[in-house]
Amino acid sequence: MKRLFLFISILFLISPSFSQRPAQGPMSKRHYTPKKLGYYLVWEDNFNGKQLDTTKWKVRGVGPRALAYVTEEAVKVEDGYLKLYALKKGDKMLGSAVSTQDRFMAKYGYFECRAQLQKSPGVWAAFWIQSTKISQGEDPKIYGAEIDIMEFFKKLGTDIVSHNIHWAYGPHQQSTHGYQSYLKGVSEGFHTFALEWLPDKYIFYIDGYKFYEITQGISNIEEYMILSMEYPNNSEEIAKTIFPDVFIVDYVKVYQK
Repeated sequence: MKRLFLFISILFLISPSFSQRPAQGPMSKRHYTPKKLGYYLVWEDNFNGKQLDTTKWKVRGVGPRALAYVTEEAVKVEDGYLKLYALKKGDKMLGSAVSTQDRFMAKYGYFECRAQLQKSPGVWAAFWIQSTKISQGEDPKIYGAEIDIMEFFKKLGTDIVSHNIHWAYGPHQQSTHGYQSYLKGVSEGFHTFALEWLPDKYIFYIDGYKFYEITQGISNIEEYMILSMEYPNNSEEIAKTIFPDVFIVDYVKVYQK
């Protein structure tokens, strides 16, 4: 374990282009739940139907995105799960994303999904929150932020999940750079990934354990949720990707006080 952390730390220091921070475990052994934190359920989707509930979600960004083409074909709801696929058809790669934009927006609260991450490197699963105004100005309090609750870049390690904040889309875009959470076995089976969004900070959780408290890039406006299977821009990065791959989501829940 110490060697893994040392390797990541050295790589972070010697490479200016490496934007991830060294991985760390939970801040404590204390286990949190929304109820213990004083929250009440206000929105949920358990994906119990046979198709995407379009009163809650829409397929996001149909068309070219990085190396892939986002399409409804790669989005399935079956067996009580939302399945977001990375597919390959001949030379064409298909990606998937859904969002609650125009369906559900929220400011502050506890945002949680229970999911099983993808198996391959190259592509990556993501659960994030986005602002509709992020490119209109540079103050995140007014124009919002991109809050990456969870991204799983398997090239960083099988037990590492990333979190990030971006704001001020444009020439002066800013970022916290990737915060890395280490949790043994996180790439196997189902786990919960959550964000507690407060007026003055973000708190990131995995399986109810607190990993980070971040006070940069705080949004004070309503935003919408996104689940996606992402692709890189460089084809060399998907050399070891095994198609089809899938990001499986059991539920998404939002709690507020």
